[in-house]
Amino acid sequence: QVQLVESGGGSVQAGGSLRLSCTASGNPWSSYCMAWFRQAPGKERERVATIHTDGTTNYADSVKGRFTISTAASTVYLQMNNLKPEDTAMYHCAVRGIVCSTSAYPYWGQGTQVTVSS
Repeated sequence: QVQLVESGGGSVQAGGSLRLSCTASGNPWSSYCMAWFRQAPGKERERVATIHTDGTTNYADSVKGRFTISTAASTVYLQMNNLKPEDTAMYHCAVRGIVCSTSAYPYWGQGTQVTVSS
């Protein structure tokens, strides 16, 4: 059973930084994609960033140049700099095998809240 546990959320002022972490256990794939998604109240879920085991990364236009996704062992990180109020959301990590996808991830973490005040 795959388990994902996120941490690192919190409240910051605009322009501040946070680093989210997501540690995975029970991952059955040797080739896989880990992703960060976010969802704000009343808005659709948005894929923020992905990283594949081949090193390929992908970012939403809304976070390019401000967020960086990386991995170390079984943990995926999301370094978020120059945060804006519109980044306020619940952030979830997710994992799937073989390829990265826009939404079809079978395993999800419980989420960590990020709140950015102006």
